[in-house]
Amino acid sequence: MTTSEHADTQSTQAPASLSAALEERNALRADIYLLLARLVRESPNEELLAFLATLEPDDEGSPLKRHWASLSLAARHAHPGTLHDVHFGLLIGVIQGQLVPYASWYLTGSLMEMPLVALRHDLKHLGFERAAHVKEPEDHFSAMCEVMAMLIDTRAEAQAAFFKRHLSPWALRFMRDLAQVEDPFYASVGALGEAFLSREDNQLQSDPDAQVVTFSPTPATLGEGAKFSEGDTHT
Repeated sequence: MTTSEHADTQSTQAPASLSAALEERNALRADIYLLLARLVRESPNEELLAFLATLEPDDEGSPLKRHWASLSLAARHAHPGTLHDVHFGLLIGVIQGQLVPYASWYLTGSLMEMPLVALRHDLKHLGFERAAHVKEPEDHFSAMCEVMAMLIDTRAEAQAAFFKRHLSPWALRFMRDLAQVEDPFYASVGALGEAFLSREDNQLQSDPDAQVVTFSPTPATLGEGAKFSEGDTHT
């Protein structure tokens, strides 16, 4: 192989390697959004707890490593029945839980306010609509995390603007509040979520797409529209 051929081989391998690394990173980001959505929406079952209990983060340099370790430790000492009651008291309640995981509540002090109107406007333009059987407003933390996971997978160019408009103004505060609760499992969920969303905020705010304030999807992208619900999300 000549020197020029060797250089050409290296130049093609490097972009491929970078692309693979980016795909792996984005897949992990989407998975974390979906995990946070699941744990806020409902308490973990025995299978999910067992999975979390065996987590061993392999990225020694990751700032999230400590939080993954804390969540894993808490999962090993948690019981599904107990967490069901804890989750109900924290995030659902008879009238409302100790924490109210809605953008409107965090931004205005009331439910069903202008943040929900703005979110519905952007979801419509992105081609998402709430499934008919879902009664909860779309500005629930879990629903918005599921949208972020779908954008990472299918509409990467829209993720920064969506995050800036609809999650950045309040979701870190919600996770920070969750990190302060007495239950060690849900406190570790909040700490992990706060660290993850803080990293997302730093990285996505520097993305030029984060400056976009309206969405202009193409008809071919939207198709008939994607229906989503908390716990039953699809495109």
